[in-house]
Amino acid sequence: MEHNSFNVKIGKSLHKSSKTKVKEVHFNNFAVDKLTKEYVIEIKKSDKYLIGSKWQLIYYLYQLKQKGINKKGRLEVFQKYQQNTKRTEIVLNKKIEDKLKGILLEIDKLLKEKHPPTAVLDKKCQGCSYFDYCFV
Repeated sequence: MEHNSFNVKIGKSLHKSSKTKVKEVHFNNFAVDKLTKEYVIEIKKSDKYLIGSKWQLIYYLYQLKQKGINKKGRLEVFQKYQQNTKRTEIVLNKKIEDKLKGILLEIDKLLKEKHPPTAVLDKKCQGCSYFDYCFV
């Protein structure tokens, strides 16, 4: 599914680019694009799904905190035809962490349901790496 996605393939080629210098760091159930002394860095090809990308990074920061690794997060967006990289810094604080815990509880509740909720086709679904999970 995800491995067949055109968007995922673009992301993988972006990771191989000399401009991004991605050196993935793998943990038990996820991999971060870069890890520096101060930051966990996630690299994206577009800011189209910035909210989801932020929550992805927040989840990584939270998981690392559980392992005793406290870092700030940074999203780096490389947009087509632009020279600059758009950077957004994220700091895990109590308010964000509490909201994430609530989201994780909601996800856990969904996973325990006998049947998944009915999928609703939206414009954003067309480019989603997980389209097949909902509609095939």
